[in-house]
Amino acid sequence: MVLKSTSAGNVSVYQVSGTNVSRSLPDWIAKKRKKALKNDLEYQTRIELIQDFEFSEASNKLKVTPDGNYAMATGTYKPQIHVYDFANLSLKFERHTDSENVDFVILSDDWTKSVHLQNDRSIEFQTKGGIHYRTRIPKFGRDLAYNSRNCDLLIGASGNELYRLNLDQGRFLNPYLLDTTKGVNSVDINPVHGLVTAGLEDGTVEFWDPRSRQRAAKLDVASQLDIPCSVTATSYRNDGLNFACGTSSGHSLVYDLRSSVPSVVKDQGYGYEIKKIIWMDENYTDSNKILTSDRRIAKIWDRFDGKPFTSMEPSVDINDVEYVKNTGMFFMANEGMQMHTYYIPNLGSAPRWCSFLDNITEELEEKPSDTVYSNYKFITKDDVVKLNLTHLIGSKVLRSYMHGFFIDTELYDKVNLIANPNSYRDQREREIRKRIEKERESRIRSTGAVTNTKIKVNKDLATRIQGKEGSTKAKNVIDDDRFKELFENPDFEINEESYEYKQLNPVKSTNKDSKPRRLTAAEESEDEKLQSSKSDNSESSDSESEESSNSDSDAENVASKHAAKDSEVNSEKALRKQRAREEAQRFMNEMNAVVEDTNPADNKSFASLAEELNSKKPVIDSDNRLRRHARGEMELTFVPGKQASRKKPKKTEHDSTVDESISGRKKQRFEGRRRASKNVFRGM
Repeated sequence: MVLKSTSAGNVSVYQVSGTNVSRSLPDWIAKKRKKALKNDLEYQTRIELIQDFEFSEASNKLKVTPDGNYAMATGTYKPQIHVYDFANLSLKFERHTDSENVDFVILSDDWTKSVHLQNDRSIEFQTKGGIHYRTRIPKFGRDLAYNSRNCDLLIGASGNELYRLNLDQGRFLNPYLLDTTKGVNSVDINPVHGLVTAGLEDGTVEFWDPRSRQRAAKLDVASQLDIPCSVTATSYRNDGLNFACGTSSGHSLVYDLRSSVPSVVKDQGYGYEIKKIIWMDENYTDSNKILTSDRRIAKIWDRFDGKPFTSMEPSVDINDVEYVKNTGMFFMANEGMQMHTYYIPNLGSAPRWCSFLDNITEELEEKPSDTVYSNYKFITKDDVVKLNLTHLIGSKVLRSYMHGFFIDTELYDKVNLIANPNSYRDQREREIRKRIEKERESRIRSTGAVTNTKIKVNKDLATRIQGKEGSTKAKNVIDDDRFKELFENPDFEINEESYEYKQLNPVKSTNKDSKPRRLTAAEESEDEKLQSSKSDNSESSDSESEESSNSDSDAENVASKHAAKDSEVNSEKALRKQRAREEAQRFMNEMNAVVEDTNPADNKSFASLAEELNSKKPVIDSDNRLRRHARGEMELTFVPGKQASRKKPKKTEHDSTVDESISGRKKQRFEGRRRASKNVFRGM
């Protein structure tokens, strides 16, 4: 969950609600897709500062009540009025009207009394119970203003008359006749001395004194800008002297009532008409700021020199802007479904009804990313050669940086498609193969070695990681999204034959063919003994045997050469098996030599050996007979029977020692010694 924010001039602007911030769904869709919304992270982490702060299609006007506890907004479609309660952060009620609202004025401190100007030339008075009274004006109205000193409701229309409806007397008074034929776009009243201002469509501003009901002055704004335009917005500062107006050309002019020359002329920059001008006088931190808004952007700048402070630019057209007094919060009525809410901590703290914004703005702020190179792709010199772009080196198309160049992303895609026509098809095949392998992946996971099916490349690296870190840590490394491309993407496969790999891993042999291990000194001495014994046997034989032995030795040499060649081709596993066989044969030869040394050289018969064995007196223990053989073997014969029927002979000290050495000890040597058995009654 993050808050969208923009930063310009070290001023952070947080968009709390509005388009592309939180996604709210109708109740019937939420019920239907209740299970699916559980996995929707964007819907689960949405921020709703005020519940149902939206209209079905668009919002027209938005105002905060003078007491600061409620907000009233009008919108369409169908034409309706919404009142929001800040204490409960929710919609209080909604009312539908017969026609769309053009402008409205709140008469009381709260929402209970308001006047609404409709686009069908009607004026509706809304109270706590609903519509109170309705009247009509001769021409289509454009703007409303209420003078609380004489209870006059001023209505600017498309004609040359500024209508006056006195709410104290309950009747229309004589209108102000203006020096124009096109109409009145904006009406405003000075809060200090009550001077009435009318911004006209012909590019002039007329000032009327309500006491004498006569025009006090006239200001020609179009002539000062030297462009044909009309005055679309007017506003007074609460000091009674400063005045600002906006034109249809996107210019904002700041005047002192004592001078007809503007002190500051500010161009909005987009050429759209100015819709709203707000003096930031209620801001206790800095009262020298002014806000001007067109349908594209709302800018805040200094009223003395026009230096920009910050701006708010939604993704939809702006219809109205409202400022919450003594805070840093702004509301926007726009052409989208949701009304926008912006919070600027540099202008003031959050309102008391949403003071938690001060704590979560920095925590949930969306970190601004470096978008300087977002539309560029970095390529190396080899890539430039492959794409046949070497002739562009040094131009603005390829911007050199470190060991490569930056190129526009769209241009790179086009050039890459021309150079590699099958790149898109290959990429598509890789994506299809990945999805198929993902579907085929088994749900069963082994807890032992790393047998991850995701490992397509660099399997040796995975086994080395397993040997160093262990199976669980190696599995965590392989399953980590940061390293998954290392084991899945063939572009990241380690080339062990490359020069760079050999430089980083010099211990590993660079020879492709594996050579057999050289013999040790002990193995070489044994081979020399065997060869000397073979040479002695060959000298004692006759000449024929010498010839045959020579031919045999030649054959053996040829065979040994072939065997050496075969051994070079064989793998290390075959060599180890061969060495194991040789060692086993060598061990058997040594055992046979030992047996030959123990037996006399005279060839005795089997009968003589049997007589010698039988002549030895066996050790007799009652019915047992023990025989010892030449190689340390022992043969024991006995007659089974009941132990009670046996008669144990009396033993002497010498016999007992012999008995213990032959048949084993049956009782403990020392009384009271602890037994190893858990059964203490055993042997009692």
